[in-house]
Amino acid sequence: MTAVTEAPAEPISVTGQQYSPGLEGIVAARTAMSDVNGRTGKLLYRGFDIAELAEKSNFEETCFLLYNGRLPTRSELEELRRDLGEHRVLPPRLLDLLRGLDPKAEPMDLLRTGVSALAHFDPDVADMSPEANVRKALRLVAQTTTLVAAIGRLHRGLEPVAPDPSQTVAGDFLRMWSGEDPDPVAEKVFDVCLILHADHGMNASTFTARVIASTLSDMHSAVVGAIGALKGPLHGGANAGVMEMLEEIDSVDRADEWVREALDEKKRVMGFGHRVYKVYDPRATVLKKFSKELGERAGETKWYEMSEKVEKVVLEVKGLNPNVDFYSASTYHVLGLERFIFTPVFALSRMAGWTAHVLEQYEGNRLMRPESEYVGPPSAVYTPAEERG
Repeated sequence: MTAVTEAPAEPISVTGQQYSPGLEGIVAARTAMSDVNGRTGKLLYRGFDIAELAEKSNFEETCFLLYNGRLPTRSELEELRRDLGEHRVLPPRLLDLLRGLDPKAEPMDLLRTGVSALAHFDPDVADMSPEANVRKALRLVAQTTTLVAAIGRLHRGLEPVAPDPSQTVAGDFLRMWSGEDPDPVAEKVFDVCLILHADHGMNASTFTARVIASTLSDMHSAVVGAIGALKGPLHGGANAGVMEMLEEIDSVDRADEWVREALDEKKRVMGFGHRVYKVYDPRATVLKKFSKELGERAGETKWYEMSEKVEKVVLEVKGLNPNVDFYSASTYHVLGLERFIFTPVFALSRMAGWTAHVLEQYEGNRLMRPESEYVGPPSAVYTPAEERG
């Protein structure tokens, strides 16, 4: 990685500027992280198809790929696993801080506060060298794993479980969540879920992180901003909304009627449509398979069956396909995760992508400063207060 510098501006035309609501269609950055092709339904991480990574890779290897642009050697992968395992231990004072907060508070608010506080314990917090920023990135991925699990346990009135450095990220999270070692199938499924959510182009939270990084602010500040963006129900909060919907439907026989009534009343059915994908989200393809297989394995198929009925009606009526949030809800539920922790789990996974994008932003940085179109009055006359009546 090169040192943090300000890249020269490329010449731009100041005439014919066009307003694009939500910046749709605007290219704000160049990235080598991931390619989201909405026309073909392809998602690539550093050139690797997400379907192949889901089948053959693991979350730790995916982190290395995002950070380095290549797959690791066996020894490099083992070293990364050791580093992530060692860094999962949280500072005791941070746990004391969490215990002093309302455990029933919005989990994403607790996560935002916790990640912000981690900066005070990071020995490299003020060091902006490439090497220090990589170390901070790895610590953030590791510590977020334990932080999300601790928030989940405190929310349920339980004490946090200490991490086990010998475990994988996926396995250790499930162990710290439940207090028991996960079975290999659950660990593998959750590991793939982390891969699927690790990065996704210039989404709202990643864009937020890069905007903050472009000011040459520190990495912790950048990802805290990203967490705030992910919290929104139109971004990461959608998966919890899907589970809330399924719990309200509660019956396979009721699903068809419920969705049709909701659509007739112009209610938003969460988990459908995507700003980029015009075809089936490739991540949803993997998660739909997991939802079905896990449900059958657990003898709890109603969540998948309800989801499938909802999908069919929405496609018929609205012509919309499910996105990554839709089948992740039923998958997480059968894995034993509760709805309140779904979005923090998304953040745990996306921490890899956020930090990789921050590193990339630092490499060839230019301050992000878009234009705005003024639509206020062309002029105004100031009247002294005593003359305003």
